[in-house]
Amino acid sequence: MRRLFPVTDETAAGAARQEGAAPDGAGEWSLAELAAVYAYPASGDGGPRTWLRANMVSTLDGAAQHGGRSQPISCAADMRIFGTLRALADVVLVGAETVRQEGYRPARARTEFAAAREAAGQGPAPAVAVVSGSLDLDFSLPLYTSPLVPTVVLTGADAPADRVAAAERAGARVIVAGEGRRVDPRRAVEALAGLGYVRQLTEGGPRLLGQLVAAGVLDELCLTLSPMLTAGDAQRIAGGPGVSLPRRFALASLLEEDGFLFGRYRRP
Repeated sequence: MRRLFPVTDETAAGAARQEGAAPDGAGEWSLAELAAVYAYPASGDGGPRTWLRANMVSTLDGAAQHGGRSQPISCAADMRIFGTLRALADVVLVGAETVRQEGYRPARARTEFAAAREAAGQGPAPAVAVVSGSLDLDFSLPLYTSPLVPTVVLTGADAPADRVAAAERAGARVIVAGEGRRVDPRRAVEALAGLGYVRQLTEGGPRLLGQLVAAGVLDELCLTLSPMLTAGDAQRIAGGPGVSLPRRFALASLLEEDGFLFGRYRRP
């Protein structure tokens, strides 16, 4: 993996060792080096700040999925970054449809990141937070019954009472973050921060990411550009409501491996 664009000042020092070890870009970056590049920003007092980043993959022609799943357009390096981003996060925010399509399971503890998470005051693994207004979810799955950290379910004030009860019986923590059966993106981010989950990561899907973008709460996009063409009518990485004016983000870092580009874009 080679760097095509410098990382930001706060992470440059952490990744400098790789530059010296493989100046021609040869070799695989270690997880620690990836963690330095993708480190969450600190607040003014040096502690963590509430920061929502997204991690998505897209083909050259804009497809976020193939056959309804993202795995066919991914690669080994993309999965290393995927695992690193999860290991840095307090919580993984995900839409109900993505949970169903991708077969989500609880986030697992990673031995390689155990010491870093403990030093940062984090638990052994990030919590998963599922966004669902209807609560049409299978609460018998391990995601709800046996996670290392209790799964959070974000829903609206008018969510079906029987489904709320089913989620709570399974062990999930149900949080109301909207009116009716709609989850308000800003309230969802604030509710998670209120639980101490300030290092936030969303893995979509496209409809949820579109809602976060439209609400103006997304701070960073980590985008893998896959050197593939799929045509067809697959979703883009973000769908749903549009914005009145396009929002410009700034390129913070760009890595490359085997034709895949791994960009990190931040709100200016």
